[in-house]
Amino acid sequence: MTSERSYHHGDLRRAVLAAALDVIEADGPDALSLRDLARRAGVSHAAPAHHFKDRTGLLTAVAAEGYTLFADALADAPGLRERGVAYVRFASGHPAHFQVMFRPELLRTDDPALLAAKARATEELRAGIGELPHSGRGRDARLAGIAAWSLAHGFATLLLSGNLDEPVGGRDPGEVFHQLTGFLFSGPAPLDGPTTPGSS
Repeated sequence: MTSERSYHHGDLRRAVLAAALDVIEADGPDALSLRDLARRAGVSHAAPAHHFKDRTGLLTAVAAEGYTLFADALADAPGLRERGVAYVRFASGHPAHFQVMFRPELLRTDDPALLAAKARATEELRAGIGELPHSGRGRDARLAGIAAWSLAHGFATLLLSGNLDEPVGGRDPGEVFHQLTGFLFSGPAPLDGPTTPGSS
């Protein structure tokens, strides 16, 4: 039986989450092992299960934390375009969270904390659409929201997978996305050179 003191490792839950984020960022969520995370955190191999029960529980906690941080980032952004920039900056600043949040097959999708955090993030995304004039969102605001989400999520996914290394270079991805949306919807000059699928 694991002793009680095995669980008293400062903030064990935070330590295990931090170790999990490091592993996910480096090797992806499939590389996670509770036993390995316990070794990294310097605790008994049974200690992470005390907080997360199993690997699915840990990934669910990562996703719930991600959605909370995501909602905070969106809430601070005025208007739809700036919410798109916040979306991209969140993904580039929290790549491990981003990898897990949109993988329901990895998660306990009925987890109350996850559902609450996800609902709040969804409301923040929808708020950006609600601020558009009617002519800017068409007859179906939900479709307008899907279009905006697809643009930001697609850019973020391409960015994290290395497909935009060449066109983005060392620039702030959020600024590049802001320029991209201006090019698509307002007509200013495009990014430096064309980007083709698979280029890097």
